Amino acid sequence: MTGLVLKLGPNERVLINGAVIENGNRRSRLNIMTPGANILRLRDAIHPEQTGTPVRRLCYIAQLVLSGDTDLDTARPQLLKGIDQVAQALLDPVSQVALSDARRAAEDGQAYYVLKSLRKLLPTEDVLLKGVSQ
Repeated sequence: MTGLVLKLGPNERVLINGAVIENGNRRSRLNIMTPGANILRLRDAIHPEQTGTPVRRLCYIAQLVLSGDTDLDTARPQLLKGIDQVAQALLDPVSQVALSDARRAAEDGQAYYVLKSLRKLLPTEDVLLKGVSQ
């Protein structure tokens, strides 16, 4: 079996190619067979008022592509510039790998993998920003 396997909890919502799909009362599993389908778990969605940090802003831009609110050609330059800027601040090896993966995904037009790679950086960013704000 190929494609993306999406495991949904009870009543969980997911956005697939612009359509909101809600799971029933039991856990379920969907096999997404269409390559390049835009998929976003709504529980993972970042809301506009939560975009106050560099990594969250980048995640939000990738999310806008997945939701169909913007196209990748418009978002790609913003993503690549933002990834380069964050790469100058997060110098640890784990962050650099995640940023490299995000850059490659942006260049390849894979918004889902951009978001997936960038989300790995959120805990690091949170720790660093808490240290700055104290």
